[in-house]
Amino acid sequence: MLIYKVVETSQVDDLNLEKILNTWTPEGWHLEGIHFAMREASRRPGMAFVTFSREEDE
Repeated sequence: MLIYKVVETSQVDDLNLEKILNTWTPEGWHLEGIHFAMREASRRPGMAFVTFSREEDE
């Protein structure tokens, strides 16, 4: 069975995104994608949602 994990962060910078990736990939999670939520008044994202998946026995 394929299961998913979503990690939400409001600290959208390279160090924080690296920390999230380096925390979950050794646990067997595979990166599916990173989705950014933009702020209206800024070019920088206000939030990021990092999605992972992995196979698990039922």
